[in-house]
Amino acid sequence: MNALSEQVLSELRHLLGEMSDGGSVGPSVYDTARALQFHGNVTGRRDAYAWLIAQQQADGGWGSADFPLFRHAPTWAALLALQRADPLPGAADAVQAATRFLERQPDPYANAVPEDAPIGAELILPQLCGEAASFLGGVAFPRHPALLPLRQACLVKLGAVATLPSGHPLLHSWEAWGTSPTTACPDDDGSIGLSPAATAAWRAHAVTQGSTPQVGRADAYLQAASRATRSGIEGVVPNVWPISVFEPCWSLYTLHLAGLFAHPALAEAVRVIVAQLDARLGVRGLGPTLHFAADADDTAVALCVLRLAGRDPAVDALRHFEIGELFVTFPGERNASVSTNIHALHALRLLGKPTAGTSAYVEANRNQHSLWDNEKWHVSWLYPTAHAVAALAQGKPQWRDERALAALLQAQRDDGGWGAGRASTFEETAYALFALNVLDGREEPTVRRRIAQAVARAREWMLARHAAHALPQTPLWIGKELYCPTRVVRVAELAGLWLAIRWQRRVLAEGAGAAP
Repeated sequence: MNALSEQVLSELRHLLGEMSDGGSVGPSVYDTARALQFHGNVTGRRDAYAWLIAQQQADGGWGSADFPLFRHAPTWAALLALQRADPLPGAADAVQAATRFLERQPDPYANAVPEDAPIGAELILPQLCGEAASFLGGVAFPRHPALLPLRQACLVKLGAVATLPSGHPLLHSWEAWGTSPTTACPDDDGSIGLSPAATAAWRAHAVTQGSTPQVGRADAYLQAASRATRSGIEGVVPNVWPISVFEPCWSLYTLHLAGLFAHPALAEAVRVIVAQLDARLGVRGLGPTLHFAADADDTAVALCVLRLAGRDPAVDALRHFEIGELFVTFPGERNASVSTNIHALHALRLLGKPTAGTSAYVEANRNQHSLWDNEKWHVSWLYPTAHAVAALAQGKPQWRDERALAALLQAQRDDGGWGAGRASTFEETAYALFALNVLDGREEPTVRRRIAQAVARAREWMLARHAAHALPQTPLWIGKELYCPTRVVRVAELAGLWLAIRWQRRVLAEGAGAAP
């Protein structure tokens, strides 16, 4: 176990040292399909089309059947890309299967918009439906009527603006509303809104309209984004890139949840990242990367990390996003995020600021099991729950949450792991351990023994599935579809495993100390 702990620490140190390349993000069906559709040259992207077809599920749709709300955008996009790639092997069959899938699907936007709807759904889905209608003919497919007034209202606002400033959040969905390249300009990374789909769409319009001076930068961006997926296939792109602030911020925050933030083996790598964040944090806060609008979530987590590192950052950067008793991720967003407010609460408590309103909001957003779900940035309830437990316990030694603890232990699967879908995942099991780590220190010895038993089962599950330098494969983070920020998730997996191993050593040591 000591050798494995050292191996885990070594891999963590390596991951932290890599975080200067813009970030690592798994491949996206939606963005790849949109980029293929806008690329034009079908035969020049055979491998990418083959990858897209290979991602289709047995029921004809794309995306996990465990989370049906997030299947519409990738399925529509794949269908539109493949219906013009008829000569390629498997394309026609994939289109037929996708059409049958859509005919059978209930419409989650028939009457209202779910709180955890994918990013840009109100712009993207109506546009995809409109495009598909031209060749699907009389097929009765979901048309998402509840999204139509939201799309129209957004288009009216956009119509009043000649050009959006670089990094504006709406640029992330430019492919769903932009028609003229003059309405956007590539940022310093060459992207339109950190989105491969938006950038590919903008590039296609720019070439058609003869506006080519910046097409080369867009090409370079799309190539770099493709490399970030580590798929090795040209044209396969991620859902969002770069994430040069988000990736290191969340990774260091995760180390704190596992008790690894100040570990000597990681000290130098942590110091380098902290120095970069300290230099980047301005009065307006931080976004997922330097060339995108600041948001409350990235700003709050950055403040947490800097304070944990002994810095004294100003809370003013977070106050820009405060409206009444809560924090909005982006000004003008459709609905507030539970996890953004959890992170704001954690930052405020670490900085010694009043938190009554934010704390009340976080407490009020539990579900009937006293856990946190319905989160707009992550599909699993284990993510906000782990972070909420850490935030609520911050600076309050007597804090206890027996309801959340009981529900968390009850939710452990027979195999020893945790998961919001049909199977346990390494990432979610790690989040469960982070929460138990906080709750354990506040419980009675008998309850702590129950927790230790649960952790022992989780540890065995993790050990049976751990492989050094393995890339996470399960997308659980909410973008335009579910996606996987690879290094962020891998740090969580490794930190969870390290915590489970350390837990075992501690329990054994305590048992030896209690022996006669």
